[in-house]
Amino acid sequence: MSLLLDTSVGCLVGAAVGDALGGATETALPEQIRARYGGWVEGIVPPFHADWATARPLAPYHKGDGHITDDTLMTHALVRAYAAKRDHLDAYDVVELLVPDLIERVVYIPDLEREGVTFHRLAAAERWLVTRLHHAHADPREAGVGNIVNCGAAMYMAPVGIVNAGDPAGAYAEAVEIAGAHQHSYGREAAAVFAAAVAAAAAPGAGVDDVLAATLDLARDGTRAAIDAVVKEARGYDDWKVAIPALRAAVAPYDTVGEEYRSPGLGARRPSRLHAIEELPVALGMLVVARGDYRSAVLGSVNYGRDADSTATMAGAIAGALGGAAAVPAEWAGTVAAASRTDLLAPARVLAEVATEVFDRDRERFARRAERFGGLA
Repeated sequence: MSLLLDTSVGCLVGAAVGDALGGATETALPEQIRARYGGWVEGIVPPFHADWATARPLAPYHKGDGHITDDTLMTHALVRAYAAKRDHLDAYDVVELLVPDLIERVVYIPDLEREGVTFHRLAAAERWLVTRLHHAHADPREAGVGNIVNCGAAMYMAPVGIVNAGDPAGAYAEAVEIAGAHQHSYGREAAAVFAAAVAAAAAPGAGVDDVLAATLDLARDGTRAAIDAVVKEARGYDDWKVAIPALRAAVAPYDTVGEEYRSPGLGARRPSRLHAIEELPVALGMLVVARGDYRSAVLGSVNYGRDADSTATMAGAIAGALGGAAAVPAEWAGTVAAASRTDLLAPARVLAEVATEVFDRDRERFARRAERFGGLA
């Protein structure tokens, strides 16, 4: 297995496994998680609500038991968009490649336990893609303006980091372009910074500090401030169990959702240059606490609760890119693939092939530019 393929597998399988583990604890608070499961969650567990089909009528999803959620469904859809174009993506490709995949391609949806189009599993902020681009025919470069500001675009941006492996600035720029069709404000910024983090993690020999340096170099406004605050706090811990309340306190000034996660106030999810989504800074904080270890970073994210599936998706993608396929516990990956009836390896293989082709095209493009610039110089 080439290093690029190993990194792609670690990243995408790592993201999917984090998603599946975090799905069970999503929206719950740490003390509620411990009460429900009789202690810390240490692996794949049943749904938080035993009566999951009726407990939350608006979201009758079978989360837990190793089922991936919309985070992974969207990630795999983005991989298919790359596979179709075999080159960098832009906002118009979201219209022409991603949105049709969401509304036309039938896939197995694990937490609905049936086949259907991915659109049927999306939340309101992600359905915005279809409303604005497919129905309203908005300019894709600015279609994200007006959406609920959340982590919906960030949660599936890991493939951008692999396509731009070793080039965090390139990943940041491409993700800003793609995410503009979906999100705005700090939701769009988080998508770009997450892609950059994956690209930094994908560089040969990269470590946690390389990822943090790239994110802090590229992040802007409240997103940068939140990452900086959480990372500084995280450096004082080496046990995620102890770190959870400290990381929450560090990110709280930048988070608009508030302490009552299921009952956010009127200021929640509105655009601002001062605020940040919670999930990415916490994922990076858990990566610091775990010293890059996949299992610890993901379990810390899962037990943190709140938007646990997206936080664990991001932590899992970055830790998986750092450590490769072997970093992701095989028993978790096998159970998630079987329970979700989803091939977790195939998208990673395809993405590694596409990334190689894109690099070759980039090299040709730069050679042409160098020749022309040489003539000018």
